[in-house]
Amino acid sequence: MINESRIKLMTRLAAYESGEGKKSMAIGTYFKGDYIAKEVMKSIVFATIVYGIVIAAYVVYDFEKFMKDIYDMDLLQLGKTLLIRYLLFTGGYAFITYIVYLIRYKKARHSLRMYYNNLRRLNAMYKKE
Repeated sequence: MINESRIKLMTRLAAYESGEGKKSMAIGTYFKGDYIAKEVMKSIVFATIVYGIVIAAYVVYDFEKFMKDIYDMDLLQLGKTLLIRYLLFTGGYAFITYIVYLIRYKKARHSLRMYYNNLRRLNAMYKKE
């Protein structure tokens, strides 16, 4: 005999597996620290690339002025300034990334916990019959 509540639960589980569950299950394979560290490292690499592109674009945009002023510049001070700005930019971006992926991890773990509870309920329904 067809159990309507069991079919509804199976449909809900299948919809989760094909939609939101794919991402949540991929996130759920990591430990919390490993997942967040991986994402923060990726963001640091991308922030470094973006910072380099922005600096290069600024130099190329005003190259003539840059070449005229290069002999009058204190290159050590310029290097320190660029390094401090790089560290601030990358550190801020890494912090924001940490917060975002911490929240995503928590949501995914909660979602997976609900999914596994529904699987236990489905298993109990099968054992009941």
